[in-house]
Amino acid sequence: MKLVIAIVQDKDSNRLSNALVREGFRATKLASTGGFLRAGNTTFMIGIEDERVHEVLTVIRSNCKVRDQLVSPVSPMGSTTDAYIPFPVEVQVGGAAVFVVPVERFEHF
Repeated sequence: MKLVIAIVQDKDSNRLSNALVREGFRATKLASTGGFLRAGNTTFMIGIEDERVHEVLTVIRSNCKVRDQLVSPVSPMGSTTDAYIPFPVEVQVGGAAVFVVPVERFEHF
C-alpha cells in the first residue's frame, strides 16, 4: 500500500477532486498554503494499493496544469527596505507536487 500526497493549486482542486471520484479513488482534501507564493493550495492524501499508483498519478497529471503568472515579490525583512523596488516577476504555478510513500500499516475504525 502507498500514500500519495498531491499538493495542487486551488484552481485545479475541484477538477481533480471530481476526476478522482469519477475514477473510484477516495481522497482526503486539506487546505494548505505554499511557502514561496504564499498562495492557497489543496493537499490531497490518497491511500492506494501498489498496483494502482500509476492510475492515480495519471488522473493527477491530466487534471493539474502548469500556468504562467505575474507575482510581486514580498519585500525583504532586513534593514534595506528603502532600496527595495518590487517588480512583478513571471513564475510558473500550478501542476502538482506529488509524493508517493510506503504505508507500513493501515487501520480503519
